[in-house]
Amino acid sequence: MVKKENLDKTNAWPFVEAKKMLRERKSIIEKKGKIILQTGYGPSGLPHIGTFGEVARTSMIVNALKHLTDLPSEIITFSDDMDGLRKVPDNVPKKELLEKNLHKPLTQVPDPFNKFSSFGEHNNQMLKNFLDKFSFKYSFKSSTELYKSGFFNPTLQVILDNYDGIMNIILPTLGKDRQKTYSPFLPICPETGHVLEIPIKEINKKDLKIVFDNNGKDLEKSILDGDCKLQWKVDWAMRWYALDVDFEMYGKDLIESAILSTKIIKLIGKTNPSGFAYELFLDEKGEKISKSKGNGITIDQWLEYASPESLSLYMYQNPKRAKKLYKEIVSKTVDEYLELLEKTNNQDEFQLLMNPVWHVHNSKTPKEQTIMSFSMLLNLVESSNAENKDLLWKFVKKYKKDISEKDYPIFDKLVGYAIRYFNDVIKKNKKYKKPSSEEKIALEALIKKLDDCNDQMTPEDIQTLIYSTGKENGYSKNLRDWFRLIYEVVFGDENGPRMGFFISFFGVKETKELIKNKIK
Repeated sequence: MVKKENLDKTNAWPFVEAKKMLRERKSIIEKKGKIILQTGYGPSGLPHIGTFGEVARTSMIVNALKHLTDLPSEIITFSDDMDGLRKVPDNVPKKELLEKNLHKPLTQVPDPFNKFSSFGEHNNQMLKNFLDKFSFKYSFKSSTELYKSGFFNPTLQVILDNYDGIMNIILPTLGKDRQKTYSPFLPICPETGHVLEIPIKEINKKDLKIVFDNNGKDLEKSILDGDCKLQWKVDWAMRWYALDVDFEMYGKDLIESAILSTKIIKLIGKTNPSGFAYELFLDEKGEKISKSKGNGITIDQWLEYASPESLSLYMYQNPKRAKKLYKEIVSKTVDEYLELLEKTNNQDEFQLLMNPVWHVHNSKTPKEQTIMSFSMLLNLVESSNAENKDLLWKFVKKYKKDISEKDYPIFDKLVGYAIRYFNDVIKKNKKYKKPSSEEKIALEALIKKLDDCNDQMTPEDIQTLIYSTGKENGYSKNLRDWFRLIYEVVFGDENGPRMGFFISFFGVKETKELIKNKIK
């Protein structure tokens, strides 16, 4: 049990948001005896890494709540699968099939992958599959099911009763032309199956029916049982109301929508959830990651190259700062994860609460000493030409005879990740420097200096010899340039491992041969 004084002191953001929610909704939460958190997903495209981020971060808040209150918590993952398909995603097959079914509810659009009865159901299953892969605890809710089953009916009636007030909230935010056609209720066309955005002619509150102007023809629809769905901002407020949501985080691009939905839920008689606006995820070009484009790194790609925990760490860090998501960011994040995990071995309780890895592991951090950084392991993959885990492990054991795979499960997985990541991502970006005649002389001097070394020397002693070699060969004023030369010639990069450690691990003889081959 975490001490109360440490819980009071910590300003780790999951605790900050959990405390804020408990403070803002104290009487509501106590009355119902439960805390409900929601994450939203629009299945108009395949789930992307941003969707994962929202569930991961919400789960971190649930972990914080467990230490702050005895009340049970539930995460609802809601899929807006009754929304109309507005455009064809770039990253799916059979685009012409989807083109023919534009504007239909996503659960009425055929599945281009031929696996499920609809595109919406396919994407919903994709979402559940990868959330299950991370062992997230959540309750999945489908918009289509809740509309058609009648679950939303009581709240839809409340929305209709407050029609004029809702229009007064929404209309001032629209242009003059859109104001003429706007309706919070969107009927499903009986002829085309499309979700129609058409104006209302008449409202029959007694029978809960609306007459719409469908291009000059009257279209009468009940607001119940999925015959109509709500426009996005009204739908969001309705969902908060019907599901009794206490917390929801959302992207910065939805702040204006959240403001309007907040006004609507207050109008219809409930308090808005506690909110948290996070910055957006960008690809390497600085463009927003999109489900329809499929740009940026995918969940599956990240998990090819690194652990789920490293991805969760990336989601934890700086949620209110825009973050670029691309393959090259993975190795840096893995090294940060290893460094933070190593720190947990010597931290007190308060320091642990401030350590991101504590939140990543739901307050149960594994105990494993770090053998080497991921970047160092990548250098080892290149230098040893290891093409599978067994070969690389043999190489590691050659210099670390007292370790075995079963005692280092985190490192064992890291070995496999490093081989794939090096071959898929690092290798193609390598640009090896061809040394000038003067630079070649300096590197040959280093090879000669290594003749004085052996595999029993400490990394610090080897590092000292490398320093002295640089100073004796024209780099006394800028040793940074000396090491950059070594890295660019040997590793094809401006940055590299601490050479004393690398040589003590890789072997003196092997390093000399490596440098000789690179000079040639």
